[in-house]
Amino acid sequence: MRSGKALRTAALLVMLVLVTMTLSGCHGKVERNAFVLPDALDTETPIEIVFWAKNDNNIHQVNVYRQAIAEFQELYPNITVNLRLYTDYGRIYNDVITNISTDTTPNVCITYPDHIATYLIGDGVVMPLDALMQDERYGLGGSEVRFEAPEKSEIVPEFLQECVIGGQTYAMPFMRSTEALYINRDFVEKLGYEVPDVPTWNFVWEVSEKATEKNPDGTYKVNGQTVMIPFVYKSTDNMMISMLKQLDAPYSTDSGEILIFNDTTKELLLEIYRHAASGAFSTFQTSGHYPGDFLNAGQSIFAIDSTAGATWMGSNAPLMDIDAEQVVPFTTVVRPIPQFDPEHPKMISQGPSVCIFSKENPQEVLASWLFVQYLLTDGIQTGYAETEGYVPVTSRAQQSAGYQDYLSRKGENNQEYYDIKIEASELLMRHTGDTFVTPVFDGSTSLRGAAGQMIERVCKSVLRKKPIDTPEKVDTLYSDVTALYRLDQITGQQGAREILPESRLLLWGIAGIWVILIGARVGLRIRDRKKAKKA
Repeated sequence: MRSGKALRTAALLVMLVLVTMTLSGCHGKVERNAFVLPDALDTETPIEIVFWAKNDNNIHQVNVYRQAIAEFQELYPNITVNLRLYTDYGRIYNDVITNISTDTTPNVCITYPDHIATYLIGDGVVMPLDALMQDERYGLGGSEVRFEAPEKSEIVPEFLQECVIGGQTYAMPFMRSTEALYINRDFVEKLGYEVPDVPTWNFVWEVSEKATEKNPDGTYKVNGQTVMIPFVYKSTDNMMISMLKQLDAPYSTDSGEILIFNDTTKELLLEIYRHAASGAFSTFQTSGHYPGDFLNAGQSIFAIDSTAGATWMGSNAPLMDIDAEQVVPFTTVVRPIPQFDPEHPKMISQGPSVCIFSKENPQEVLASWLFVQYLLTDGIQTGYAETEGYVPVTSRAQQSAGYQDYLSRKGENNQEYYDIKIEASELLMRHTGDTFVTPVFDGSTSLRGAAGQMIERVCKSVLRKKPIDTPEKVDTLYSDVTALYRLDQITGQQGAREILPESRLLLWGIAGIWVILIGARVGLRIRDRKKAKKA
């Protein structure tokens, strides 16, 4: 019997090792005690907080961050804010995921709700902010806050709601943008059309197809050049998501059930293929250049990009990625993205939010919360919004004298008052009530990636001469994308968890242990029977 007992003991030891390895290997499994707000902020002991921020190599944005830090540290001399800059949200996301398991996350981080949903796989990693917002002393508009922070009612409700995950607020909105359709009006009119106030998809497709006509020498009739991609879209995930939303077609449920692989999606992909095959449409990834590059060179008519990217759009844009001699002068107009129902436009709301990570020292958390509030003050909000086509997230900042003066000076110059940039901001403010966001859950980032990947593959299939031009081929695409993004491993529950490789190790390990235990049990019974026969 000793051998059987030894086997069971060994099996249990292996199971414990596997469980320990898995829990330590799963990023984010960090248990913390519930946060208790201190009675008062410690204003004597030095406190350091780390702030991870993103900018588009825009020194003006960096200067706004530095301004915020300098002014905040003047109000709270014992608090030091250490700034780390990133040029890509994806890098911030990856670094946070990497650092969760070692408990070395920053204190404050600019991020997106989709990313936060994944951070929440670590219990207590991200601070819920509802109680902090409502605290009479240190909450929004609190009595002990040393600056004029906005009250909750002054944060644009649509923007604040985007930061709610599973019924709790896990971030504060920092800036907001949407997508815009930037149009070369000269080319539209040359082709015999007029730009409508709210373009439809049919209008954009029709004009784009017309623009593919060529002269006998192979140049395009509309621009006289050898290159013309009439319609270029930057973010194909937004493209698919927006089209489905406009058609009231399924995408996902709030709880994380994946619904995107439906007949409406299939019809859209087949239509997109037809326009890609004719040369009327391409994407940023497929073409290898930003939409603004083609637009500014007179090689495109319609370019869809973020309103935050307005400083790159138009022949007078202050920022460009092409040489000055490549620029073709034209009249730029800004419109909402194409709609299926122009009477009821729907456009995505996007833009960075700011979250706070839990720390053992509650004074660090309180200091972080105060700094986040400072990022919402009028001066910082208007200062950052003026760097690009962003919109302040508080009604107070939008209505402030400084921001209204900024808007009124539209077109005064092609730098801080660049007309297209300000028009892009005004577009979002006019249509804030028409914006939407997608459901947020652990796995929503993967679903978003899959939405864009389907359009990218359809467009690239033209170049590869392996067309995705039939319903059956779209079905194959569905399967490939599902496997690539592991969408079949999302559980479909609020706060759903993807089954990670470490989790599989645990499950297979447990199964293996049961096999060992059962095998040992059977072996012992056979041995006992043999002994009984000999006796």
